[in-house]
Amino acid sequence: MVDIFNSTDIEELVDVDTLLDVDFGHQLVVYNDDHNTFDWVIKCFMEVCDHTMEQAEQCSLLIHYKGKACAKTDSFSVLKPMKDALCERGLSAVIESTKENS
Repeated sequence: MVDIFNSTDIEELVDVDTLLDVDFGHQLVVYNDDHNTFDWVIKCFMEVCDHTMEQAEQCSLLIHYKGKACAKTDSFSVLKPMKDALCERGLSAVIESTKENS
């Protein structure tokens, strides 16, 4: 067993405060529609959102049965090109803030 706290293989430790400052305050929400096939939506999620086949299938099923689902959570700047790419492919997607308005 490797002792990670005494290992000489660790080059850099990440500051916990740095991890907490990462902006994951937005979510990419995709809505159900009556014209895109499951195969097309799955392909789009795999290409645009870098989902695995299983993630893409599960997300498409959630969208189908619940009417919408969060496909990805990240910062706005990361999600914006994904939203645009999904919309260009005919999917209905928006970016929503997960932070409460003060």
